[in-house]
Amino acid sequence: MYWFIIAAFAGYLLGSIPFGLLITRLAGLGDIRHVGSGNIGATNVLRTGRKDLAFATLLLDSFKAGLAVLLIASISGERNVGLVAGAFAFVGHCYPIWLGFKGGKGVATYAGLLVFASPLALAVGAPIWLILFAVTRISSLAALTAAAFVPLGAFLLGETQFATFLLLGLSVLVFWTHRENIKRLLSGTEPKFGSKSK
Repeated sequence: MYWFIIAAFAGYLLGSIPFGLLITRLAGLGDIRHVGSGNIGATNVLRTGRKDLAFATLLLDSFKAGLAVLLIASISGERNVGLVAGAFAFVGHCYPIWLGFKGGKGVATYAGLLVFASPLALAVGAPIWLILFAVTRISSLAALTAAAFVPLGAFLLGETQFATFLLLGLSVLVFWTHRENIKRLLSGTEPKFGSKSK
C-alpha cells in the first residue's frame, strides 16, 4: 500500500512541473498564461508563433508521465504502481501545486502515459485522434473522441481491469478539463487548428 502512496506523491510532483511556462519564460516570451487561452500546454505555446517551443513542450509534457511510469514501476517492481504514478502525473499537470492548481488540459500527458504504460490503449486512441484531427482540424474534438474510446477499446483488446478503470478516470478528467471546449464545440465556435483568433 505504501508504494501506491509514494507513486501518487512522486507522480503528482513530476507532473506538476510546468514545462510550457518554463520554456516560454526562458525563451524571453514572458508568462504563457497571458497568451491566448492562458493554458500552459503545447497548443497555447504554439500561439506564440514558436513551433519549436510548442514541440518541446509537447515532448516534455508527454514524457513526464512516461518517466513517472517507468521510474516507479522499475523501483517497485509492480506495473500497477507505475500506472498510478503516471495517472497522478496527469493530475499534477492539470492541477500543479506550483501554479495555484491551474495547469494544462492533460492531452499530451495522457498520450505519454499510454505510450509507456498501455500500448493497447495507445493502439485505440492514436488512430482515432489522427483521423479526426486530419478530417476536422479541431484538436479538442479529436482528443475528446479518442479519450472516450480509449478505456473501452483497451479493455476489449485485453487490458487489465485495473488499467481500464484508471484510464476511464483519466478520460473523465480529460472531459472535465475540456468543458469550455465542449461548450464551443456545441455552439459551433471552437476554432480549427491554424485559424487565427478574432
